[in-house]
Amino acid sequence: MSSGIVAIMLGVSTFLGALGLWALLWGLRTGQFDDQKKFLEGAKFDSEDELNDAVNLEKRKKEIKKKKEQKRYAPPD
Repeated sequence: MSSGIVAIMLGVSTFLGALGLWALLWGLRTGQFDDQKKFLEGAKFDSEDELNDAVNLEKRKKEIKKKKEQKRYAPPD
């Protein structure tokens, strides 16, 4: 193989790898891998204390998200 073909193959494979990494990070950041069904169906078999802990955890997540959104606020110029 010529060096030009090898360079093109390296460039394309690097681009595809970076694209895959970006897609994975985007999926993690936007919650694409969160399984809501598992949480709802798992609640059938949890005790009351575990369910209260889960509700409190969700409330804390929402509060943290609100705080992050408030920090990003910038008044219009």
